[in-house]
Amino acid sequence: MMSRGATTVVRSVMGQMGPRLFSTAAGNASITGVMRANAGLIGSEKAVVTWWITSSPIGARHASTMTLGEKVQQPDQKEEATGSGGAAAGGQKGKEVVSYWGVQPPKVTKEDGSEWKWHCFRPWETYQADLSIDLKKHHTPTTFLDKLAYWTVKSLRFPTDVFFQKRYGCRAMMLETVAAVPGMVGGMLLHCKSLRRFEPSGGWIKALLEEAENERMHLMTFMEVSKPRWYERALVFTVQGVFFNAYFLAYLASPKLAHRIVGYLEEEAIHSYTEFLKELDKGTIENVKAPAIAIDYWRLPADSTLRDVVMVVRADEAHHRDVNHFASDIHYQGLELKDSPAPIGYH
Repeated sequence: MMSRGATTVVRSVMGQMGPRLFSTAAGNASITGVMRANAGLIGSEKAVVTWWITSSPIGARHASTMTLGEKVQQPDQKEEATGSGGAAAGGQKGKEVVSYWGVQPPKVTKEDGSEWKWHCFRPWETYQADLSIDLKKHHTPTTFLDKLAYWTVKSLRFPTDVFFQKRYGCRAMMLETVAAVPGMVGGMLLHCKSLRRFEPSGGWIKALLEEAENERMHLMTFMEVSKPRWYERALVFTVQGVFFNAYFLAYLASPKLAHRIVGYLEEEAIHSYTEFLKELDKGTIENVKAPAIAIDYWRLPADSTLRDVVMVVRADEAHHRDVNHFASDIHYQGLELKDSPAPIGYH
């Protein structure tokens, strides 16, 4: 037990340090010994929850302040929160996501200084499609696995033709929901393999995930052009569920077969987009202005049209065709993908 003299010294020290310990948290408010919640910080709908803990007979404890929003907001930050022209005065669009953890999203602008409005991709992920690629290249199936892959893809084309007929906008939308699956599955399995074997992937993880992301951006583009109907959305759930699991098992069993299937799928995609272009040239499908997301993603001219978008998407599919046939050939030669540098950025 403490002596009376020691107790007196401790109380004296705490009496002097208590106001200093809590002055920054309390400001001009008094120490109350309770938890208080203040709403309406700097004119916004952020709440500040503050714990006030005073000295007790057993000594001082920690004081903690948690801000459900921003801890401190400087005058210049106030202007950013409200947005230019009072954009944040009302509505969901003007609100900013804030976090107690201090993670602030970077402010990205275009080359001309204007605000970058796309969150699904950034300026350094954009590119100009190589339209000079040979669209007529075809891998002639010779082995049993090649023929199996080829006729599997051909058999899938028939129900697609029957269902979508000449509605190529919706056909493209449906195609991209499937085309974005193989790259993600292959990249995921290579990632796990790299972790299990403590070995590099030769860049193929990144290459396949890059392919999947590119296909997903095709989907984001065509969603602006063609609005899917409810039964088409339902079909996506079914087809994606079946295809994901089937491709997952196929890749586990034989990567050479899986990549060959994707190579032939991309050949069919080239054919579909070629037919799409024919309908646009005939006037059957209106050649509308290119979506803004496509203009920024492919660095297209501002006056680009839907035809220009289909051209660059078809070129992407041709590059994916080459990558997957190349990956299959690597396995056919008795090697692994890591033995050959991946064509990162090939699309």
